[in-house]
Amino acid sequence: MELGMIGLGKMGANMVRRLSRGGHRVVAYDRAPEPAKALAKEEEHVAPADSLEELAAQLTQPRAAWMMVPAGKPTESVFSGLLSTLEPGDIIVDGGNANYKDTVRRAATAADQDLHYVDVGTSGGVWGLAEGYSMMVGGDQDVVQRLSPIFETLAPGADRGWGYVGPSGAGHFVKMVHNGIEYGIMEAYAEGFEILKAKEEFALDLHNIAEIWRYGSVIRSWLLDLTSAALAEDQELGDIKGWVADSGEGRWTVFEAIDQDVPAPVITLSLLMRFVSRQDEGFAAKVLAAMRNQFGGHAVKRAE
Repeated sequence: MELGMIGLGKMGANMVRRLSRGGHRVVAYDRAPEPAKALAKEEEHVAPADSLEELAAQLTQPRAAWMMVPAGKPTESVFSGLLSTLEPGDIIVDGGNANYKDTVRRAATAADQDLHYVDVGTSGGVWGLAEGYSMMVGGDQDVVQRLSPIFETLAPGADRGWGYVGPSGAGHFVKMVHNGIEYGIMEAYAEGFEILKAKEEFALDLHNIAEIWRYGSVIRSWLLDLTSAALAEDQELGDIKGWVADSGEGRWTVFEAIDQDVPAPVITLSLLMRFVSRQDEGFAAKVLAAMRNQFGGHAVKRAE
């Protein structure tokens, strides 16, 4: 099967590589021409395109064009370009982390032009090339079935790691909740390792503990594997600043929990802890210290 891939960041480029090595022909396009040309030299089944129009011209109808670009304005821009380039019966696939509400809107707009819209919540990061990608797919089920050879190649196995989850928007909705869960798990690991590190009299080997937990423990996971790998390099994580970004999906998950009256304290607090990490010295902590000093005469550390 052939596919157009738009957006050649690390994840998009690795998806192109996996598809090419699986025997699929891929027409690759990025705003900068160099990545597509480099992939075409590297991979047997990859052809570069200098524009969306050229990408469409190199694909046989009905075409399938996969967007792998950041959520928000970049996705909206590429989507608009595809609306004016593709023809009835063609398929637009969004594999980025779009807000599911935007996806529902875009699917309706595409349908007005007799275009199909498939949303694919994609997980796997930089490891996807070797391990395969987890894909949560939304849209028209018949159209998804037509694309199944693509999903089977990108997934860890033809019959695992991917699946149809519901109508347009469902794929991105499920991926949003997936990322919210990820926030909570990551926060629990982070707090646990900080408690271990704080017990200085035991001089605990954090990497060794992570390795012990990786096998047989009920808390073993891929995230623990990655934590162990980081600790193997430097147990102090000395070259990493404790500043944690968020992609937006954790926020969307919390908003949805509020909208649905679903209590989600772990996911919510894990998001808020990322905000805490971005403060050199939070004013709230100063207020807490001042209150303790006022009501109990507790000592405070004075600014130098």
